[in-house]
Amino acid sequence: MRLSMGSVGFVKKEAAKSLAPGKKQAVVIAVAAQKGGVGKTTTTVTLGAALARYFEMEVLLVDLDAQAHVNLALRSIVNAGGDSLAELLEEPTTREVAEIAVGTKVPGLEITPGCPELARAENRLSTRIGKELVLRELLSVSRTHYDIILLDCPPNLGNLTINGLVAADCVLVPCNPAMLAVSGVEGLLGAVAEVRAALNPSLEVLGLVLTRVDQRNGATNQMITQLLSENWEDLLAPVQISADAALAKAQIEGTDVYAFDAHSRAAGQYVELAEWTIARLSAMGLRREGATTDTGDQRPELMASEG
Repeated sequence: MRLSMGSVGFVKKEAAKSLAPGKKQAVVIAVAAQKGGVGKTTTTVTLGAALARYFEMEVLLVDLDAQAHVNLALRSIVNAGGDSLAELLEEPTTREVAEIAVGTKVPGLEITPGCPELARAENRLSTRIGKELVLRELLSVSRTHYDIILLDCPPNLGNLTINGLVAADCVLVPCNPAMLAVSGVEGLLGAVAEVRAALNPSLEVLGLVLTRVDQRNGATNQMITQLLSENWEDLLAPVQISADAALAKAQIEGTDVYAFDAHSRAAGQYVELAEWTIARLSAMGLRREGATTDTGDQRPELMASEG
């Protein structure tokens, strides 16, 4: 049977994005761990604050976890407003993640609002065609408005974490000095390899960072560090983050550690991690033009005490 042109359906032209392109090109970093309790959200929040405060970068924190810990950790300094990330993930839209983000009292630092509905979105993503690519598309124009985008992924390998890995240029993996956490690193890096092979061939590992290091447990710390070095020496960040009470107290206050106690041990260590991150991105060919590692006189001094 011969079909007339009027009877043939055509795919609609994709609607234009509602957000105008900016002049930047962000590096997207997924902060991911297969196990909870390793300082993943603390690393996302504090690294982002350090990059904004001491390196004058435009930073977006994207909270992909339904527990909304990013917003909880910064609740006292987050501006009102924003919108639901879950709604963007669940249905086709011309909106971008940057359009639902809100500013904070830290110049240059924005976050997506806490979104418990992400638990629903985790399931609904399964029904979408190209479900692994949704977040990457939602960031396609957003990334032209920032220098760094940090994705705080859920502590599992579900749809939202896979979306984070597909959207990212690289992955930062926090790990505390415990055997279960080290086992989780192996599983997470295996998932990264699978995503790289099937969905995101440019995905790289930024590094592994040892967190919540209690200096009183010297023998255990040494064993875990040696184990990580034996398996992933080229990926292990030279900066370790101490188990510092200032981090927990800052979260109780709902602010970043630099507003709470800029001279605490962990505050200085996260600035060192930020400096290492910029240098590492440069070595990987991911650092964008205009990035600087000069903190001038603003860099917090490291304290000798544990905090």
